[in-house]
Amino acid sequence: MSFAPFDWIDDEARRRADAGLVRTLRPRPAEPELLDLASNDYLGLTRHPEVTAAAAEAAHRWGAGATGSRLVTGSTALHADLERELAEFCGFEAALVLSSGYAANLAALTALTGRGSLIVSDAGNHASIVDGCRLSRADTVVVPHADPGAVAKELRAHGGRALAVTDSVFSVDGDAAPLPELADVCRTEGAALLVDDAHGLGVLGEGGRGGLAAAGLAGGDGIVTTLTLSKSLGSQGGAVLGPARVIDHLVNAARTFIFDTGLAPAATGAALASLRLLRREPARAGRARTVATTLYERLTAEGLTAVRPDAAVVSVRAPSPDAAVRWAADCRAAGITVGCFRPPSVPDGISRLRLTARADLTEAQIATAVATVLRTAPLT
Repeated sequence: MSFAPFDWIDDEARRRADAGLVRTLRPRPAEPELLDLASNDYLGLTRHPEVTAAAAEAAHRWGAGATGSRLVTGSTALHADLERELAEFCGFEAALVLSSGYAANLAALTALTGRGSLIVSDAGNHASIVDGCRLSRADTVVVPHADPGAVAKELRAHGGRALAVTDSVFSVDGDAAPLPELADVCRTEGAALLVDDAHGLGVLGEGGRGGLAAAGLAGGDGIVTTLTLSKSLGSQGGAVLGPARVIDHLVNAARTFIFDTGLAPAATGAALASLRLLRREPARAGRARTVATTLYERLTAEGLTAVRPDAAVVSVRAPSPDAAVRWAADCRAAGITVGCFRPPSVPDGISRLRLTARADLTEAQIATAVATVLRTAPLT
């Protein structure tokens, strides 16, 4: 009897196709040909000449790769400078840079919990948080979205070592978490609070210092944050920020830090240049929020259903997965790129177009984007 170990993949592929959930890779050109409302380049820094020059200089000086893990040969002076300046900018005692925001969430969740402890996770959290909870071996309870009361109930019932985790801004609908209320609950119940500020850094808070700074919680006892360098800072990589003893613990216990190659010097240098540029030009953060609000108000005024953005993500409802795919394709054909979120990427099963505001969009580009989304909107 012949054995075909991967025949089951064909069945999975057929099911995805029948459900309209097939995903494909589409390489983009080096020079932008379309108006971009799909990337997470919130501050428009990915192609900024200071940022790209810093990346090139770092590669020339330190080499193309980090050459090893951070604990062996992968740490450079650039990493140390970035960690120090990130912590200072965001209002935390210390920071640790990793190869991605995904790796940062895995590091924090696995190293700060473990068997016998409890994680209380918001139903809308990013996949990297979901995977970190699974790998942590802690007991994990998923609570309804943005519900501090449900978090309090679970923490109170456990009574032992515990951690609540949430996005600061949720990537699907762009809504912000109730951080002050969650911090109060964790303080009362003696639990830690971990906040993924991937979509808050560079957009929320004074000068873009992030969601925790905006809530007055940066540097608070029992609070740790993770973030990415690939969105507002226009580079790549991630970081964990918190009390110095927490960061020291991660250096010694976080597997995605210990066993992963360090962030490449070019990405480190680029992120550092972006951070310094943001400090000089803090108005970029407010501009990104203004663009998001403008997109929302103009689209909803014409009858589309969208969630009011708390940061730079504008989520527009689509009637079905197939309709969302067609809508995104029609937008592309008309000259703009938009995100397309469908199950299983959306926990509530509702398909959406996801528009990301950029601080560098002109009024003419905003008008073009709105007109294109409206003109291509599906009837059903």
